[in-house]
Amino acid sequence: MSYDSQNPWTARRGAIATGSQYDLGLRQYMLTVYNYMAAGLAVTGVVAWLAADTGFYFSLMRMPLVPFLVMLAPFGFILALSFGIQRMSYGTAQLLYWAFAAVMGLSLSVVFLRYTGASIATTFFITASMFLGMSLYGYTTKADLTRMGSFMMMGLFGLIIASVVNMFMGSSALNFAISFIGVVIFTGLTAYDTQRIAQQYYYSGNGSSEMVGKGALMGALELYLDFLNLFLFLLRLLGNNRD
Repeated sequence: MSYDSQNPWTARRGAIATGSQYDLGLRQYMLTVYNYMAAGLAVTGVVAWLAADTGFYFSLMRMPLVPFLVMLAPFGFILALSFGIQRMSYGTAQLLYWAFAAVMGLSLSVVFLRYTGASIATTFFITASMFLGMSLYGYTTKADLTRMGSFMMMGLFGLIIASVVNMFMGSSALNFAISFIGVVIFTGLTAYDTQRIAQQYYYSGNGSSEMVGKGALMGALELYLDFLNLFLFLLRLLGNNRD
């Protein structure tokens, strides 16, 4: 063994270099995640606005079975990515992600038809501020958010059940409670998912570029859904209906 390999300072410098490389890789990985998420939201927003503004959404809704396909298609893309991404190529996974974002835009065209543009813009900026704050917290905190995440997931299942029940009850009070709780849940999930995505890089960071890319894509999908659901629940609370 050489003298340098036994030198404590040499070993320490090597550890510092390795840590610095890991931090740089993690920052690049998270930047890729956020870029995918932001681009997906942009595609969704543009498609939703164009479909509503041009009347394309109304044309689709008049076709037999199309409303059900538009409503259910995003879930199909999510399932395909979640359970099949390891078997598909990175290019195929990207294609499915962009297709999901576009189809989600079609399903959300009704937002531009129901709410005023001013309230949509205001709610979007409020959502972005809350999301950035909680995502930054999840990325930087040393606290383990696993227990909070588990609690939020249980709350999400309860929220889904309450939403289905209220489809038949039509209670405005329950609708308000669902919207408020939904904001709380997806605010917490934003921090939890961000921490979990950053932790996953530890296991995938030394893998192939395709493996890392797939991980970033799935992380973007999770944060996309957190942002979108937070926006929709806030819009139900803050949005102004068109006359």
